[in-house]
Amino acid sequence: MGTLKAVANPRASRRAFFGVAALVFVASAALTVAGCVSMQTMSELPMPGGWSMSMTWAPMCGQKWPRVAATFVGMWMVMMVAMMLPSLAPVLWRYHEAMGEAGSMRAGRMTALAGVGYFSVWAVLGVIVFVLGVALMSLALRVPSMARAVPIAAACVVLLAGILQFSRWKSRYLACGRMLTATHSASKAWTGGMRLGVHCILCCAGLTAVLLVNGTMDLRAMACVTLAITAERLAPFPDRIVRVTGAIVVVKGLWMLLQAS
Repeated sequence: MGTLKAVANPRASRRAFFGVAALVFVASAALTVAGCVSMQTMSELPMPGGWSMSMTWAPMCGQKWPRVAATFVGMWMVMMVAMMLPSLAPVLWRYHEAMGEAGSMRAGRMTALAGVGYFSVWAVLGVIVFVLGVALMSLALRVPSMARAVPIAAACVVLLAGILQFSRWKSRYLACGRMLTATHSASKAWTGGMRLGVHCILCCAGLTAVLLVNGTMDLRAMACVTLAITAERLAPFPDRIVRVTGAIVVVKGLWMLLQAS
């Protein structure tokens, strides 16, 4: 009886863990879709060079910059939860199991702290992306020659992102992004999650750049990047997935370069 109970508890804990993860994923995905649909109803500003600037980077009538920034970072975080959780959940579960007390409340708290630490790093990245995006768009509005160069610059970014997939940088941080050291210290759980978040950001730098170039509110781009990130983390042969993704992104970059020129 004791053995059956020991087996049943981890199974019940596993179901509960992935059930909660699935609910969080569905909620964040639904909010992301709603946000994208809302943004798509807003007109874009035509720019020299044949592209259009999204209103994501500009305040609407009566809005103040702090509110614009808070809205962007909020949408960014909801989007990142939806995109990263499918590949993060197995890592967090292994961390939960490694605590040696899979059914305990303490293991759950440590796992939650690690997850919050992980996404806090993505929140900081969201702030950086917003500041850089506003600065670049403001410069493009003031300097027409720079606005005309944006399509070529975007194509080069995508091309470099594809090449990055074949680098040792990618292999190194892809391996680091699968590990989270178990600890019974709340502060170390938080910092461990943050460290994992940094590794994931560095690992996904190229794919994140592709997403930003194609539009942060583009559902198709989000879906493709999410599938690529999840596949390269969970597939039995991640190196093959990384190379295939890299080849696709390189072709995309060359096509964009051809169109821009």
